[in-house]
Amino acid sequence: MSADEISSWIIGIIVLTGSVLSLISAFGLLRLPDIYTRSHAATKASTLSVMCILIAAFLFFAVSEGLYSARILLGIVFVFITAPVGGHLISRAAYHTGVTLWDSSIQDQLKEKKRKQSPSSRH
Repeated sequence: MSADEISSWIIGIIVLTGSVLSLISAFGLLRLPDIYTRSHAATKASTLSVMCILIAAFLFFAVSEGLYSARILLGIVFVFITAPVGGHLISRAAYHTGVTLWDSSIQDQLKEKKRKQSPSSRH
C-alpha cells in the first residue's frame, strides 16, 4: 500500500464518520421529545459531523493537491464556536418564552436559579 492509498482510506473513514454523525443528528431531530433535547442533538452531532467532513476535505487537498486552505480551517473554527453557542441561545430563548420541558425531565436547573433571584435583586 502506498501513502496515497493509506491517506485515501483515512480520509474516507473520516468522511464516513461525519456522515454517520449527521445521520444520528437527523434521527435525533425526528425522535427526541422536546426542543431542548432536539437542540442538543442538532448542535452536538451536527457540529461534529461538519467538522469531520471539513477536516477530511482539508486533508484531501493537503495530501493529494498540496494545497493548505485557510478557508477550510476558518470554517472549522467558525462551526466549532458558533454552532454550540447558537444552540444554547435558542434553548435559553425557548425556556424564557415558556416552552415546557418534556414530562419525563428530572431536573430544571434554570427554575432553581430563577427562584433564587428575587425581582428586587435584578438590575
